[in-house]
Amino acid sequence: MREDGQASVEVVALLPLLAVLLGIAWQLALAGDARAAVAGAARAAARAVAAGADPEAAARAHLPRRLERGLRVRAAAGGTVRVSVRVPGVVAGLRLGRVAAEAGLGAER
Repeated sequence: MREDGQASVEVVALLPLLAVLLGIAWQLALAGDARAAVAGAARAAARAVAAGADPEAAARAHLPRRLERGLRVRAAAGGTVRVSVRVPGVVAGLRLGRVAAEAGLGAER
């Protein structure tokens, strides 16, 4: 029985699994980046509310362009602002939900 090329066949068989695992890892990195960006945007929006400025413009100014399209800003009583964006997908058109953060004059949530 010949085993020439057996390792090559095994590697080729594992390539799709490796691609899926790398895609999942990249998706988690994108979601984490979006979460960090939305937290900064929420703080900026809360500062804008405190200063009497537009919270949506402040949040938009603190987000990367790729996250601006799905931006939602909701200001509540007491100066609390909730900012959310869509999580970008590794695969175009994939909807993965939203990440959100709240910030206010007194404490961040």
